[in-house]
Amino acid sequence: MAKKKFYVVWKGRKTGIFNSWAECEAQVKGFTGARFKSFPTKAEAEAALSGKRTAGSGSKRSTAESVSEEVEWDSISVDVGCRGNPGIVEYKGVDTRTGEVLFAHDEIHIGTNNMGEFLAIVHGLAYLQKQGSTKTIYSDSMTAIKWVKQKKAKSTLERNEKTAYIWSLMDRAEKWLQTNDYQNKIKKWETEKWGEIKADYGRK
Repeated sequence: MAKKKFYVVWKGRKTGIFNSWAECEAQVKGFTGARFKSFPTKAEAEAALSGKRTAGSGSKRSTAESVSEEVEWDSISVDVGCRGNPGIVEYKGVDTRTGEVLFAHDEIHIGTNNMGEFLAIVHGLAYLQKQGSTKTIYSDSMTAIKWVKQKKAKSTLERNEKTAYIWSLMDRAEKWLQTNDYQNKIKKWETEKWGEIKADYGRK
């Protein structure tokens, strides 16, 4: 079970301390220049909001200015649904702002979470290329992001008759990366700060 967090909003529809990501999100989603951050305790959140955590300068600006990177809402978020790892895998890509499903792949009989994340990112890149879009793609898998940047997946899943289909998809995705250029940024979704990624299947 996720630990309780407290969210400070310095700039949003409303400012202050909020007790859940849903409450915080309502203040910052789609709000230009929103500034917010999560804290593990209410005391830390209160100190951050009041500016007491600044480094000796007495200024109340420092805390707000050091807030973590803001979400690029005009983007795509991808995620995987797994039952077992290895196990049944499916993935989808959604509009980060609205949650609208933009693309998805039905259940694959056997694969791994990171393989699904890798395929989802590459699918997203191909989708955006067809749209002529340079939007950012968010994934919560650093491993998959690394594989994409290296243009090579390093899964240890054995190649055999049962895994042949997902490996065929992986090989095709690698080939796409090796033969296409893209300007899109691929960023890590900061779950600890922003809550679950918008494409989450809710199976944790």
